[in-house]
Amino acid sequence: MKISIITLFPQVFEPILNSSILKRAQKKGLVEFELINLRDFGEGKHQIVDDRPYSGGAGMILRADILAKALKRAISNSLLAIRSQKLTAKSKKPYTILTSASGKPYKQAQARKLSKLAHLIIVCGHYEGVDQRFIENYVDEEISIGDYVLTGGEIPAMAIVDSITRLIPGVLEKPEAIQDESFSENLLEYPHYTRPEEFEGKKVPQVLLSGNHAEIKKWRLKKSLEKTKKVRPDLANESTHDLTVGVSSLDRTSSGFGKPSTSQSGFYRDKAKITQKD
Repeated sequence: MKISIITLFPQVFEPILNSSILKRAQKKGLVEFELINLRDFGEGKHQIVDDRPYSGGAGMILRADILAKALKRAISNSLLAIRSQKLTAKSKKPYTILTSASGKPYKQAQARKLSKLAHLIIVCGHYEGVDQRFIENYVDEEISIGDYVLTGGEIPAMAIVDSITRLIPGVLEKPEAIQDESFSENLLEYPHYTRPEEFEGKKVPQVLLSGNHAEIKKWRLKKSLEKTKKVRPDLANESTHDLTVGVSSLDRTSSGFGKPSTSQSGFYRDKAKITQKD
């Protein structure tokens, strides 16, 4: 996959794109990042990219013609992003999004959709806004990462890039890492615990030490439902109702609490390693 980012501040992306999982994804050849400096397409000695809004108003507007030049540069380079992948003619066409406070709220489902593209182009909004004619002619979708206003679209673009890249097959060493996380089923993720077994008077829930897979699965689902209803009631829709039924089903089918699974091994307590043997 190739991700092109059109921005006035390409330098702010370099530390993020060259760190941690994003860096490893590039080394594996699974993703390619392209930074396009919008200023390079500006006019005059000072490379102007914006102008005052017609009919007046606060702030400056990014010019449609300048943005179009930068976008066309990204599109002309799109074939360079295609690696040995089986792509349809439709999937070869770059998909262009604009980071905008007035855009569609960004969701995990959208991240999964975008992660399947061959070439994604992200245009970082800035100043007061973007000329509407550019949006109508070139942008496939406007995206917002929340109901608040930032000074520019660079931080939203970073969030989008990170959320997409980690979903590309092969990027994460353990594919199951993305299966049970927050929003995977319109649920927030269940709580996590590690050593020590007791911390400031609070102990790890006993069920997590039991080795009983069915009970652990039921506990995780129950905690996910509880947290979602408390923190994000807007997500508690029909799908969470179905999962509530699933918890009841697990109640009926799971084995006795505390009975360790014969396939489970390597449980750790605070200072001792307890191994459950087959």
